[in-house]
Amino acid sequence: MKTHYDTVLRKMGTLVGLCTFLSLLCCVCADVVERFEDAPGCLEFFYREKVPDWGSSTPNAARICQRFVNRYHFATLYDTKHRIAVYSAYYFQPSNGGGREKRWFVEPQLVDSSWQAEMKDGYWLGQDHPGVYLGENQALNEDYTYSGFDRGHLNPNGHHPVPSRNATFTLTNVIPQNPKLNQNSWRIYESQLTDLFLDTCSKAYVLVGAIPSADNWIIKNDVKRVNIPQRIWNAWCCVDNNGQPVQSGAGSANNTEEDFVEEMSLDEMGEHLQQFSNQPVGELFYNNCRP
Repeated sequence: MKTHYDTVLRKMGTLVGLCTFLSLLCCVCADVVERFEDAPGCLEFFYREKVPDWGSSTPNAARICQRFVNRYHFATLYDTKHRIAVYSAYYFQPSNGGGREKRWFVEPQLVDSSWQAEMKDGYWLGQDHPGVYLGENQALNEDYTYSGFDRGHLNPNGHHPVPSRNATFTLTNVIPQNPKLNQNSWRIYESQLTDLFLDTCSKAYVLVGAIPSADNWIIKNDVKRVNIPQRIWNAWCCVDNNGQPVQSGAGSANNTEEDFVEEMSLDEMGEHLQQFSNQPVGELFYNNCRP
């Protein structure tokens, strides 16, 4: 015969199970995670689910699974000190048009970890939380206003269809980019990659990152707000229908009016990045995208 004590235990067990389920659900939904490996839906943006060591020792870095319309679209390792991304990781998808997003999103969980797990227009997030400063750990749209720099995408909107295209308009995927570079040689380089990926790859995995400058900032009200990177770089791994590598490459440019992209191999990119780090760069892709 079941006693009242048995019934209580059963209900407690159910409650514990429910709490565990809700805890796991919240973990899955979280935008900012301790490790990309903790979010399987976020790992798919890395070739063979290998997260590069590059940037992993960045102090106070945030790992963002970029969530928009309730699903992930790419991953970003974000430097909250310099308020620019170390890199964004994504896989190429043919664009279906859709134009440019008029909103600029911010990451709510970089303000408060208990806030919503989806990027939101910075203006409306401010309306939801009046009196709360949103820019302690991230750049805001007003930081770029009249700065003389473009809001330069790392993960480019032209490498995605809607709604992934819209999701790239988050300020955690943006750096202060020299307008001449952004609108000329880097734009052309991205367009050339589009043609290459469409012609050659069944799937292309891409990393796009920035190297912070020693002391060059967008300054607002005498406060150093957003670091102006000295370089922008890109690395990619192209695979066939069986997931086997068929081609790879990389490119890098000074973030100046020099307006020139230097293309190189992945091995050369590793050597290039090593100039800016005291830590070993390691492989940017699994087996450096070799068969």
